This record gives sequence, structure tokens and C-alpha cells, in this order.
Amino acid sequence: MANVIDQAKEQMAKTVENTKENFAGIRTGRANPALLNGIMVDYYGAPTPIKAVASIGVPEPRTLSVTPFDASQAGAVEKAIRNSDLGVSPNRDGNVIRLTMPELTEERRKEYVKLAKGKAEDGKVAVRNIRRKTKESIDKSVKDGDMGEDEGDRLLKDLDKVTKSVTDEIDALLETKQKEIMEV
Repeated sequence: MANVIDQAKEQMAKTVENTKENFAGIRTGRANPALLNGIMVDYYGAPTPIKAVASIGVPEPRTLSVTPFDASQAGAVEKAIRNSDLGVSPNRDGNVIRLTMPELTEERRKEYVKLAKGKAEDGKVAVRNIRRKTKESIDKSVKDGDMGEDEGDRLLKDLDKVTKSVTDEIDALLETKQKEIMEV
């Protein structure tokens, strides 16, 4: 039954990874290729992630360069970026599309911090749901007589330790992201 704790750890680790990916999509003052992760390009009629149709570089701290693999698709890539909610205007120079990230205002930074807090809370809710399901499974095993109450209690203590360490990890990620966002 100890593998129940291992399964919970594995699921919680995936939740932490997912939270990190969500944080990567939140803008800071610097250009980051992960900002373009959610953008889909209409590639010959099929919505395709921008990473699959173009290479993304960071030539300067506040600039991204997007170079489509297929030069004929530069217009579609530019259109996808323009229609995204990034709030940047793409500048096309031949096949290369440059994105200059504007400075963030104090108000915008605070909005991004709120967004980051929301994503962290979503991660913590997912962790708590994993804990609840695992606890139900342990409680059921004790009730059905598959394990003794002492072992059930020990597993629940282990589960609580794992849950606390994972929520602390998410809090630490949030703190780091907040500092990154507020950094001028």
C-alpha cells in the first residue's frame, strides 16, 4: 500500500511541472520564448503550435525573433502573433519576425502577480485533490481490512508530509516568479 504514497508523489510532481509551465507563460520584463507557447498558427488550414512551424530566438533581453521554417508561412505566423493576447506588435523583416516587449507598467506588473497567484492556487488545489483521493483510498483499505489502522495512520502522516513539501515548493516557485515580475 506504500505505493499509494509513491503514486501521489508522482501525480503531485506532475502538478508542480504543470504550474512551472503555467508560470513560464506569464510575462516578466524580459523576453522569453515560453511566452509564445500558447500561440497557434493556421498552418495550411490546421491549428499548429508556433514552436512546430518556427524557430524562436532571444537576440536581446527584450526582443524575440521568430523565423518560420517555411518562408511562405511568415504571414500566417505574424498574424497569429498579432491576434494573440500578448499585446506586442510584430515587425516583419523578410522572413524574420521581431517582437519587442514593451516595458511593463506598475499596474500591469501587479496584474501579472495576481495571475501568478491564481496559477499557484490552481496548482495547490490540484495537490489537495490528489491528497484527498489518496486519503480516501487509504481509509477504504483500512475499513475493508486490507491494512491495519496503525499502518493507515502512518501512511496518512507520510501523505501529509509529501503534501506539505509540494505546496511549499509551489509557494517557493510563486515567490520567485513574483520577484521576477516586479523586477524593473
